Amino acid sequence: MKEEVRTARLRVSVLVGLAITLMVAFVGGIAYAVMVHAQETQVTRELQYNARFGVPSVAPKCAWVFVLKDGVVDVGPLEVPAGFPLRADLTAVGSSGVAISRDVSANGTSYMVLTTPGAAGAVQAVFDLRYQLADRAHLLQALGIALLAGLLLAAFIGLSVGRRTVGPLAEALARQRRFVADASHELRTPIARAYLRAQLLQTATDLPDGHRDNLDALARSIRGLGDVVDDLLLSAQLSGQPGQPVDLTAVADAAVKGESVRAVERGIVLSVEHAGIPLVVNGIETALRRSVDELLANAVRHTPEGGRISVRLRAVGGFVELVVADTGEGFDQREADGLFERYRHGAGENRFGLGLSLVREIVTGHGGTVEAVGHPGRGARFTLRLPLAGQRQNPVPLRERITAACP
Repeated sequence: MKEEVRTARLRVSVLVGLAITLMVAFVGGIAYAVMVHAQETQVTRELQYNARFGVPSVAPKCAWVFVLKDGVVDVGPLEVPAGFPLRADLTAVGSSGVAISRDVSANGTSYMVLTTPGAAGAVQAVFDLRYQLADRAHLLQALGIALLAGLLLAAFIGLSVGRRTVGPLAEALARQRRFVADASHELRTPIARAYLRAQLLQTATDLPDGHRDNLDALARSIRGLGDVVDDLLLSAQLSGQPGQPVDLTAVADAAVKGESVRAVERGIVLSVEHAGIPLVVNGIETALRRSVDELLANAVRHTPEGGRISVRLRAVGGFVELVVADTGEGFDQREADGLFERYRHGAGENRFGLGLSLVREIVTGHGGTVEAVGHPGRGARFTLRLPLAGQRQNPVPLRERITAACP
């Protein structure tokens, strides 16, 4: 729960910071674009004026005028920057009568150059943009400082907003989990007593057959209600217990042993395959046992007489891979998305509870993934992957791959 709250607060902070950053960047971008447009418009007007009325000997600061007349270029008495005038443009405009405008980078700065037809040839006006470029650089520097200040402000606001928005939600979730846990604890005792009394009544010898059948159904219903309470209690406690080393090999062996009697009664061949060595993960043993038990019980429920169920364990790339495969009825892969929903099979064959949705919650809460593949009439294969002890880095995986599950 604490990790989830911290993650939620961090996400809120990042979103708020991103929003403020984008706002500052957007406003700064508009300001920069407006400034560049205004400068270019002003320089274009000055170039046009100088080309029309300017003379080489009299030109504004940072501007020069060159005149091509009778094949001779008049540069005037002013100091001319290296590379100017652009004689090729003067000659081209003098012969074609079509104006040429271009930007030139030279001498560590930029120039805007306009060459237009003149009275006896061509006129070329040049404007040095060094001061305009300096103004742009200063604006970008100011925007960078504003953006940095905005990031700091965004971080502060984001943390504050995160505490105010996520805090009450976290408290509500904690209260909900406590209520579920407390209610489940309180319900377990009366449910156990009711189940025991139903079993005692079943042992009576003078009961009519109809009543005995009804008591049997009542006992199954009470037992199913107890399973629901156990599932709710386990789900509420998942995030509140520290992880301990758990040997999945022993868990799988115990699950197979627990289902062996029911498998034999139905003529199902049940086998387990592993290397005979401990495969240890970090987690909550009761939760992991419940997830393996549920997968195996699910396979037994959906495998007909004479079928086969296999449980295989192995270590693959820092993970423990547990596979439960059966030759049962399978499922349609297109319906996979909704099969892990809570109470999906709550009324199925004398079984009530959270079922496969709880399996997914347990596995993903331990940093693993759950996957299933099935085909109608050709069985199903469920695969759990959990990090080996010492390999786990995130309490919840960044991405969960949950393909399907057998209802």
